[in-house]
Amino acid sequence: MIDLDALLSLRAVATHGTVGAAAEALGFTPSAVSQQVKRLERQTGVPLLERVGRGVMLTRHGQHLVEEGGRLLRDLEQLESGLHRQAGTVAGHLRLAAFSTATRGLVAPVVGTLLAEHPDLRITLTDREPWDTVDLVAAGQVDVGVVHRWGDVPLDVPDHVERRVLATDVADVVVHRDHPLAGRSTLTPSDLLDEGWVATPEGTICRQWLRRMYDGTGRPPLIAHESMEFDSHLALVRAGLGIALVPRMGRGPLGAELVAVPATEPRPVREVIAVHRRSMGASPAVVAVLDALTGAGARLGSG
Repeated sequence: MIDLDALLSLRAVATHGTVGAAAEALGFTPSAVSQQVKRLERQTGVPLLERVGRGVMLTRHGQHLVEEGGRLLRDLEQLESGLHRQAGTVAGHLRLAAFSTATRGLVAPVVGTLLAEHPDLRITLTDREPWDTVDLVAAGQVDVGVVHRWGDVPLDVPDHVERRVLATDVADVVVHRDHPLAGRSTLTPSDLLDEGWVATPEGTICRQWLRRMYDGTGRPPLIAHESMEFDSHLALVRAGLGIALVPRMGRGPLGAELVAVPATEPRPVREVIAVHRRSMGASPAVVAVLDALTGAGARLGSG
């Protein structure tokens, strides 16, 4: 009989590329993940991983087991969700991943309320970039994800993962109160050609959107400083070290030193989206989380 926990470990290795990364995602030690994969090899009688340099990759047997085993795991997940629906209980352990501003501005209050209403429900939160969150949900390592999509920047979602739009969020250009542009009612990329930006690192969705804002100007944005956290962006702008494009969701008070100026042509708007596997659609816990997030998103939009 194939060990399902070991199968989950092998799938995590396939998703994350290394035993160490898989262990971090699962909350295990690398040694524990290695032992589970070895146990699975003994059970199946075929090699599932092979070493390549300092890393590992799945053998053709391992790839086949992950692909076919994924269907088995989804069927079991759907069976469990149906049983919970029949029982009408919001219970169990639900894993939720979100990007940092959504965690602050949307998810945290919702989770606090849900846990108070459903004492048998346990929710684990983790901050992840949207692309990582989609991969984790698709691979069965996270149950519900909250992601964002800026304008026409693509966000690929597999067919077995469903999405629900929760809210739209707008970003403003944040400048120091002494900046010459602080008194403007709106700003366009053409107004900002010579400004130094505080931006998220290359490869992030927010950085891609900032770069696309400048399409048609003939010049890319000038990046002065990089940071993953928008709170750090605000601190750097407060110190006079640049300007920043900061979303409103999860944004703390600007204080007297900073001014938020709306951007236009284009207007920086992102969709905030919840994703989950279709096999979890009947789970009362997933339904409760999605409904609560949708309600909170609607209130943010009306506000």
